[in-house]
Amino acid sequence: MDLALLRTFVTVHRAGSFTRAAALLGLSQPAVTSQIRTLERQLGRPLFLRQARGVTPTTIGDELAHKAAPHLDALVEITETGLDDESSLRTLHLAGPPEFVAERALPALTELTGEDGQGFALRASFGNAEETLEGLAAGHHDLAITTARPRGSLLTATALCDEVHVLVASPRWAKRINTGTMRRKGAPALENLPVIEVHESLPFVSRYWASVFDSRPAAPGTVIVPDLRAALACAAAGAGLAVLPGYLCAPALERGDVVALHHPAVPPLRTYFLVVRTGTLAMPHIARAHDWLLHAATDWC
Repeated sequence: MDLALLRTFVTVHRAGSFTRAAALLGLSQPAVTSQIRTLERQLGRPLFLRQARGVTPTTIGDELAHKAAPHLDALVEITETGLDDESSLRTLHLAGPPEFVAERALPALTELTGEDGQGFALRASFGNAEETLEGLAAGHHDLAITTARPRGSLLTATALCDEVHVLVASPRWAKRINTGTMRRKGAPALENLPVIEVHESLPFVSRYWASVFDSRPAAPGTVIVPDLRAALACAAAGAGLAVLPGYLCAPALERGDVVALHHPAVPPLRTYFLVVRTGTLAMPHIARAHDWLLHAATDWC
């Protein structure tokens, strides 16, 4: 049986789509379709059921993928690591949101870099969830951190940690809203405060308002900056209120640079996922980084 056909089959099985598999393999969709049909003729069985959106594997298709995928992944590992380069340093490509990667993931992973015989070189790139998952699926990254759980079997996600969101502002703004007023009025007590956000759609503030106040924020964004660290700096400077991850604003809260405006009984949470391409945990440097981050995250929650 042609290994190229099996590789195409496994990619389609994981991607759930001929179109997505073609993009990952660098082939045209007709070429992928032709290879799958050739494999089906050789086996005398259909491997996929064609649907309006993508494909679904048949029982035979699932069975073949279960048997073939681990061996193909092992072959990929051999070709990527080589046979005589045990002394060379592998490179781990990590991607995720800039603030979390910079503040959490990179400090943890730098402990694994070096020349101890098991270390690796490290490359990081930043992006939103959609960009990060697309880059991971295309093979541009080895490991991704994202707030969106991917669908399908091409990528495998593991819950990493939860972050608590905190509503903060500078002490000057906090003085205008005493605790009693917040308890009595809730969201209306905050309607006159300018809003600092990372996007015009107010993703953090809107999520907080919906979860805590069961309403929508009344004020539009006053300061829009595409980085939560910049949003924190603006909040500390007195530009308005912001909803920020607890890990990011904790030092500023301790110093008194910003003040928590509200303390809900159940604060809003956001879950981070650690994502790899299915099968790549067979590669030692990816597996080691994956396990290391999961262990480090026990102290982040």
